[in-house]
Amino acid sequence: MKTMQKKIIPIIIGLILIGIVSLSLVKNTVNDIKMTSISGEEISTNNLIGKVYLINFWATDCPGCIKEMPDLIETYNQYKGQNFEVIAVSMFYDPPSRVLSFARERNLPFPVVLDIDQKIMNNFNNIKLTPTSILIDHNGKIINTIIGEINFPKFNDQLKKLLKKANAHS
Repeated sequence: MKTMQKKIIPIIIGLILIGIVSLSLVKNTVNDIKMTSISGEEISTNNLIGKVYLINFWATDCPGCIKEMPDLIETYNQYKGQNFEVIAVSMFYDPPSRVLSFARERNLPFPVVLDIDQKIMNNFNNIKLTPTSILIDHNGKIINTIIGEINFPKFNDQLKKLLKKANAHS
């Protein structure tokens, strides 16, 4: 009986490890998420395959979000011609009228999406804090989740490397 247990236990442990690795691989890839921007643009994450993109969860009452927005605009404008996209997703509790005013007043150059039904944040383990930014590579793999303000020098270095890889494959 002990011999049988000695053989079965490593097999069970192996299966558990395979399961854990499989789950972590699945969680690191973005599902197809369909969104509509405040300007009416239909966005699907499946259509972003081939591009590097950042999903930035933010709110109009979030000081860190407001502080990082000019740098986010600058980074977007600098790299948008190199297959980089930004999608700014406002939190479900943010009144749509405030989001629209904020986007208009600051002339946000990237798509802004309302997440009123919380479907987008639920795809990313129920985002709770703002700002939270998720960097996704050209294959749809989550590369980095940044909770709090983005350190743009560090982020831009990482972005350049990802864009180089992405553009080498296109």
